[in-house]
Amino acid sequence: SCKYLPYGVMVMEFLPGHSLDYKTELLSAAGRLADIHSVKMPEAHSLVRPEEPLKAILEECEAMVKTYMESDLGDEQKKRRIRSLLDQGWKAVKSLKSDIPYHCCINTELNSTNFLVNDRDDNEKEAYLVDWEKPLYGDPAQDLGHFLAPTTTFWKTDVILTEEEMADFTRKYIQAVNGRFDVSGIEERLNIFIPITCLRGITWCAMAWVEYQEPGRLIRNEETFKKMEDYLNRDFLDMIEERYYK
Repeated sequence: SCKYLPYGVMVMEFLPGHSLDYKTELLSAAGRLADIHSVKMPEAHSLVRPEEPLKAILEECEAMVKTYMESDLGDEQKKRRIRSLLDQGWKAVKSLKSDIPYHCCINTELNSTNFLVNDRDDNEKEAYLVDWEKPLYGDPAQDLGHFLAPTTTFWKTDVILTEEEMADFTRKYIQAVNGRFDVSGIEERLNIFIPITCLRGITWCAMAWVEYQEPGRLIRNEETFKKMEDYLNRDFLDMIEERYYK
């Protein structure tokens, strides 16, 4: 009623389980995302809906990478590489001519630690999506792109999905949707969302890499800093460019 607590209450439940294992539980996440995306939203929902989601992501990338580009700590060669990737990203987004036939509530933060797979002994394991800090009303392809992107899978693990694994996941997802909403064009849009999501991860790491070296920084996680350097490594940038921009 919000009579006594004007902002309402949030009830939290303990769910036993473990983070998603990309190698053994990847396809279970496909069915879970299909179920989540199939939930119809009421007309009066209050979720933010970016009019041009890909453009919004790239604008966020530009804002974040500015810290690295303007820092004397930034490597000049890496600055040129990142600038080239961003320019190619803008070109790809402008060339996409695809309507979005269906919108739904999307999570936008689909790394493996935000999935909780229960520890049942039988073959009925289920994956729950437990972190809903930044939901949007948008294209389900945006969620799929974030889930599959190398910058997502590699963050908390050492896994980078193969093209075949990504294709298998997408087929399983479409199969699990089972006609509950229009998935036309979703693979084409996914091919844009994955590389743009990679740019978001790279530019965030570039920004954070500089901020981590500020004098007097109180909190510094060495594992996180190492991952940032991995993402800015020449081999990783080469892999992103060869996969998505050649």
